[in-house]
Amino acid sequence: MIEALSVSPERLAMSDLPSSLTAPAEGPAPMPCGTWPSRVTAALVAGKTLSLSEVNTDGNAVFWLERRPAEKGRSVLMRWTQGQRATEALPAQCDVATRVHEYGGGAYAVRGGCIAFSDKKTGSVWLVPQEGAQPVQIAGEDGLRYADLRFDPTATTVLAVREDHRAEGEAKAALVALKMPVGAARAQEGVLYNGPDFLSSPAVSPDGTRMAWVEWQHPDMPWDATRLCLADVERDAEGRITALRNRQVLTGATQRESVLEPRWTENGTLLAISDRSGCWTLWRVQADHTPPSLVPCTMPEGEIGQPAWVFGQRSYQPLPEGGCVVLAVRDGRTNCLIQPAQGQALPCAAHPDQCPVPLADGRFAWLEVPEDALPAVVVGSMTHGAEQVLQRAATLDLAPADIARAETVRFPVPGLEGASGHALFYPPANSRACVPEGTLPPMIVQVHGGPTARANEGFSFKVQWWTSRGFAVLDVNYGGSTGFGRAWRERLNGAWGVVDVADCLAACRHMVATGRVDPKRLAIRGSSAGGMTVLVALAESDLFAAGVSLYGVTDLRALAQETHKFEARYLDGLIGPWPEAEAVYLARSPLSVAHKIKAAVLLLQGADDKVVPPGQAHAMARALEEAGSPCTLHEFPGEGHGFRQEVTIRKALEEELAFYGRVFGF
Repeated sequence: MIEALSVSPERLAMSDLPSSLTAPAEGPAPMPCGTWPSRVTAALVAGKTLSLSEVNTDGNAVFWLERRPAEKGRSVLMRWTQGQRATEALPAQCDVATRVHEYGGGAYAVRGGCIAFSDKKTGSVWLVPQEGAQPVQIAGEDGLRYADLRFDPTATTVLAVREDHRAEGEAKAALVALKMPVGAARAQEGVLYNGPDFLSSPAVSPDGTRMAWVEWQHPDMPWDATRLCLADVERDAEGRITALRNRQVLTGATQRESVLEPRWTENGTLLAISDRSGCWTLWRVQADHTPPSLVPCTMPEGEIGQPAWVFGQRSYQPLPEGGCVVLAVRDGRTNCLIQPAQGQALPCAAHPDQCPVPLADGRFAWLEVPEDALPAVVVGSMTHGAEQVLQRAATLDLAPADIARAETVRFPVPGLEGASGHALFYPPANSRACVPEGTLPPMIVQVHGGPTARANEGFSFKVQWWTSRGFAVLDVNYGGSTGFGRAWRERLNGAWGVVDVADCLAACRHMVATGRVDPKRLAIRGSSAGGMTVLVALAESDLFAAGVSLYGVTDLRALAQETHKFEARYLDGLIGPWPEAEAVYLARSPLSVAHKIKAAVLLLQGADDKVVPPGQAHAMARALEEAGSPCTLHEFPGEGHGFRQEVTIRKALEEELAFYGRVFGF
């Protein structure tokens, strides 16, 4: 059991820290950048920091997932109620996660005291009918995976997206009803709908008569084009869902739009996010009209929505009295606002990663991710913010002077006259140390993954680890990033390896021109898709003295042939149709330009990566070796796409820091 932290915990007193880490009375001392003593230690990041996610409520109970590196990345479902400590909601051996689409999400659901969850090891779904009861398996066999778990309003059926890997070829998607045991009847699984390549977001109306969902086909990704569908629900004598009838496509059949996150209000109105206006925002669906239509909701300025890499995302939350709480990205920063049914949007005091969810007592629960503190699961109000802390990512709270805060940077975009790119700049920050007079700090350009994703301003150890040691960090939202509308997102169409690289180079040159960073000590790092951008940028420019690719793409042809179903046709939009555009795939691959890389390279790779198989890192290391370029490859056993184990995270951080030390001479 993990004990909950007390309400509003006080900051760790400076006198409680080791003397080597307390700030001297005379203020920070000049020290060579890269050598600064930091309270952001490898032990803190790797072993003591929980990864918190998927906050949900059931009545006045709050649930969330916390992944524990110290337990080999086990994801634990936690439960909290007022007046009690947070405790594990499931037996100690349970690991709550799903591998549908490889990235998972929606791995559990709660309603009326019942918990349904996906077991990571077997992929099966289990039910805990009441607190303290033992889990009972309700679905699963070898080759089946389940995600996006949801209870229907009657709490007699668990809905899920099922991914079937039992036959040769691509996995098959289906919406399924996991009919819970009633009396002497056993749990049953029934396929409600299949056919499309991808399905998500089953949402049953409050009266239980209709269900909406999202579907899409290859080669589209969910941020390219989806369809919003609706069907009538049929039930058996016990009220369990047995079939869907009279399916209709509400939107997305005749125009290309990304429709996401269908959700019903308490009075039975269907809402959904669409980018038909040029950016994701909220619409009211008039399903009973002929033909069905979408009516724009009054919403604040900014993009409301996010790319559906994982299931169960929440960009808005309808309120019982009407209106919504929404997350709107504006100028690259996330704003939480209350949009009433009538009138202007009101700012919230919360800084959540997903939209807050209500409790029965009128309060809300959410994962707070401010710029200047560790993430925490909290309960509070939208007007006053967090009032009670249920769990923090770690127990150490940094002093204000130890935290680098994001500065919004706009830079000229190559080839787009008058347009500006977006980046977040973090200067070095440490209460004990400062940059020696007459020198400038080294800078790490950080390339987010995806590439359809976004660099955001929330507190992150992947930034603070470096800034607390004397590095500046530039986190770039290159063309293709989300949060800036469809046109910016589609700048990367057919241009991956070109636009992203050019934008990162332009952002870096802009910061050099400001005179705030050392032009001779620049590095670039990125993971997954960002790793590819790193390697191509090293080949295209001599700006950087070093580059680090974490499980990065090096061979686009191999990726097109080897990767999993969800991304199997992703490159059709980013590069060109496969195999017709094979020549472009070859030309854009880091392997093809390895001979042009002169900077030092560090490759960090998981041995069990199914998204970017380790063979890609091995091939890149060989190519760099043949070209005479300095390269180090470290492969971590038992790790997939993204590092989760304490020993791996610690080793990767320490090895990367030592790598920069060798290159920059500290």
